[in-house]
Amino acid sequence: MKRKTSIPFASRSFFRTFAVYNQQQREMESISKQHFEGERPLFAKYHLRLEQVTIGDGESAIKECSDIEAEDCRFWGKYPFWHVHGFRINRCQFDVGARSALWYSDHLDMRNTRIDGPKMFREMSDLYMENVTINDADETFWRCRNVEARNLELHDGTYPFMFSDNIRIDGLKSDSKYVFQYCKNVELHNAHIVTKDSFWECENVTIYDSLLDGEYLAWHSKNVRLVNCHLAGEQLLCYADQLVLENCTFDQACDRVFEYSNVEASIRGHIENIKNPISGHVVADSIGSITIDEHVSQPNNCIIETRP
Repeated sequence: MKRKTSIPFASRSFFRTFAVYNQQQREMESISKQHFEGERPLFAKYHLRLEQVTIGDGESAIKECSDIEAEDCRFWGKYPFWHVHGFRINRCQFDVGARSALWYSDHLDMRNTRIDGPKMFREMSDLYMENVTINDADETFWRCRNVEARNLELHDGTYPFMFSDNIRIDGLKSDSKYVFQYCKNVELHNAHIVTKDSFWECENVTIYDSLLDGEYLAWHSKNVRLVNCHLAGEQLLCYADQLVLENCTFDQACDRVFEYSNVEASIRGHIENIKNPISGHVVADSIGSITIDEHVSQPNNCIIETRP
């Protein structure tokens, strides 16, 4: 049974601040079915709505702006949204050329949008996303804070979400490499992640009802909690501190699990190999083998047992 959760911090802060924008808002200027290109064609615009607008070759089309709405628009010029404060994007498309499209901005509501360019979302805060697909997630979501998403897809690329914190996602699909490194305060629900080296050196991570498939999961991380998750890959959950697993399952090929970790784990079904945990308690329905050798670290007091 999936747990019910309260409205997360990101949506609270996002909608509260956007209400302030709306109270201060003048009547919006509207631009429809026009094409812009060149350098900074919409620089320093405020209270502007774009409908079926295209942003072509050029750079920094919508820069140093606030209270912007874009609906049914298409972007292929570079860096279209930089230093934008308070904006909504709905049913839009960012082509490959629109790389590095959203940087140094805050209070974004993005929905029903496709992104084909890399290096999106840098140094941003207070993002809400829904039904968004990113087809080149290379270096995406770097140094972002307060991110909430529903039905987010990440494909290809490396290191999405690096150095980000305060993240909550319900419905993440990702095949990008090295997701969630050096992150803090992450909560995921119903995720399907196929990768390697994910959640490295993270702190305060909780993942519910998810599939995590890839080697070297959560190495060197602290306070990681997995609930009702299925795990696949080799050498999972090593060098971890304050690691908790509740009602989780492991793929048959998993081995050398929990090496040099402090762990409390309740495992359903079988786990093939546990190696040199430092301390804690691990219980499973069956265990293929346990390796405790001369390289184990002290206090070397982890209790490992099978259910009767």
